[in-house]
Amino acid sequence: MLLYVLESHGSSPGRQGFLMAVNTLGEMEGSIGGGIMEHKFVEMAKEKLNYSTSELSIRTQYHDKTAAHNQSGMICSGDQTILLYRVQAVDVTAINAIITCLEQNRNGLIELSPSGIHFFADQVPETNYRFTMESEENWSYQERLGYKNQLSIIGGGHCALALSRIMGTMDFYIRLFDDRPDLYTAGLNDAAHEKIEVSSYNDLTNLIQPGEHHYVVIMTFGYRTDDLAIRALLDKQLTYIGVLGSKTKIEKLFNDYRTEGIDDETLSRIHAPIGLPIHSQTPEEIAISIAGEIIRVKNSKH
Repeated sequence: MLLYVLESHGSSPGRQGFLMAVNTLGEMEGSIGGGIMEHKFVEMAKEKLNYSTSELSIRTQYHDKTAAHNQSGMICSGDQTILLYRVQAVDVTAINAIITCLEQNRNGLIELSPSGIHFFADQVPETNYRFTMESEENWSYQERLGYKNQLSIIGGGHCALALSRIMGTMDFYIRLFDDRPDLYTAGLNDAAHEKIEVSSYNDLTNLIQPGEHHYVVIMTFGYRTDDLAIRALLDKQLTYIGVLGSKTKIEKLFNDYRTEGIDDETLSRIHAPIGLPIHSQTPEEIAISIAGEIIRVKNSKH
């Protein structure tokens, strides 16, 4: 049984796009928000698999004890609309295509509807999610499949290794750039999807494309290489660009840019010094502070 959050509002613990799979043994993968609500739906899925012939049902849950009906058992407020869909033999072709798409780190379009699961490898929607419902017999859910965010890490040192491992657990396709061949920490980096050696960080102008879901973290070996990377990307429209470094280094960089005539509006788009102010010290702590800042920027767009 496939459980899918088709729509959510407010402080619902299950957000649009959350999903899980449950089989008759009670084995499961994924989550639709956790808590008593998820437990109830898992039991419902197992019961439907064993005793019901119904292929699908849609249920809206209200996380409010005062709701007149469909109370989820949680009090966090908000609501979520959940699909329960018994996977059919005819879905195998679409499922295999989805698996191939994900294994190859590509994007595509998945569509759920009363007719089942459909996948379109040659279509990449502009929006991540789209749900329309006129009735339980006439509805459609579409989602951009694959990584929805791009993270470019400039510099492959210890902090980049720690950041890659943290961001690799989230919905980010990670590219690592460095100008040092045979860098030990880059060799250890098993979380980056691509590792790209550049002859100069000037090359980033052509290697990193602008985009609404593109995030860039600059953490190179030193001041000079940071400067090259910043100049290569300064005019690009990115969702996030941050630079690792002390306040002293950042002030020196920015003062130099102002002297050259680069305006404060342009410089204000750069998060520097990078990361949330949590007094981080180790590469792992620094990575957490950067990850937190990126997540805050990403989610503030919604």
